[in-house]
Amino acid sequence: MAFMPFSSTFSTPLNGFTQAKGNSNSLSSWPSIAFMRPSIKTVFGSSNSTFFQHGFSLKSSSFPGFLLKSRSFGVYATAAAEKTIHDFTVKDIDGKDVSLSKFKGKVLLIVNVASKCGLTASNYSELSQIYEKYKTQGFEILAFPCNQFGGQEPGSNPEIKQFACTRFKAEFPIFDKVDVNGPNTAPVYQFLKSSVGGLLGDLVKWNFEKFLVDKNGKVVERYPPTTSPFQIERDIQRLLAA
Repeated sequence: MAFMPFSSTFSTPLNGFTQAKGNSNSLSSWPSIAFMRPSIKTVFGSSNSTFFQHGFSLKSSSFPGFLLKSRSFGVYATAAAEKTIHDFTVKDIDGKDVSLSKFKGKVLLIVNVASKCGLTASNYSELSQIYEKYKTQGFEILAFPCNQFGGQEPGSNPEIKQFACTRFKAEFPIFDKVDVNGPNTAPVYQFLKSSVGGLLGDLVKWNFEKFLVDKNGKVVERYPPTTSPFQIERDIQRLLAA
């Protein structure tokens, strides 16, 4: 497949990452390239863009050697073509095994969550609203707590459950705390990342990165942490109607 030029400059910082002054978890000292995003809308979240209509790979002219992998609905990475999300079994927040085959026929939004992140309040609030709006139409949110980013999910599973369900009235399934990067990456996240890469490879970049999965269990889109759930709503609607 031919590469298309990608000349847009990565100049817009990811809003919401910087913590309060004096916070040791501030990302201001991190390499800036890891938290930059394209300034064009065709890369993330727009279901009307060529990004969704055709599916292609973008080769960055601003950052030689980086490949921005993209796909439209129905176009998937061959490396994960033989599997779907339904092939995995995970543990829920109470330690019980859950086969993800129970979600066959449903559109899924899978997100790694944290309780003490600057993105927590807005994401949990919007996730709960989106879930309430579409849960009767075949939509589910699968939340996986993760403590790998700034140590912002330090609590036990009962503490995480109480936080999400009491403060934000989260009714969607919350699972056992997992690693999403590194040698102990949960198998379900290995699958998600192999299905669709990110701007700088397969690494999950921060809390609240999101993967959208169709009714057949295939990953069709990946969104950076600063893409809000409300910005994904049109894509959710499109998959529900498919």
